[in-house]
Amino acid sequence: MTSLPVQHRTKMLALLKMLEQEGPNLPFPYSSKVREKLRELRSQSGKDKPRILYFGDARRVFVLLHGIVKRSAQLPEGDIGIAEARMEGRKK
Repeated sequence: MTSLPVQHRTKMLALLKMLEQEGPNLPFPYSSKVREKLRELRSQSGKDKPRILYFGDARRVFVLLHGIVKRSAQLPEGDIGIAEARMEGRKK
C-alpha cells in the first residue's frame, strides 16, 4: 500500500478498519465477492478504482492477498490468478 497515492491509501486504510469492525458482513459497495472465497475491498477516486483482494479464513482472520488499481470494468484475470495462487499457498 505504500506505493499508492495518499488519497488511495487513506481510503483503503479506512476500508480495512471497516472490515475489521464489520467482519464478513461488510456490505457492497465496500466489499464484493470475486469468486468462491475470494473477495475484494472496493474504493474509487476519480477514474482509479483501488482494490485489495482478500479472503477470510475459518478463524475470522482476513488475509490480504493482492492490491491493484483497477482501470477497466472487469478485474484482470491475471490479478485474480495471483490472488488465487497466494490463497492456495496460504491454505497449505
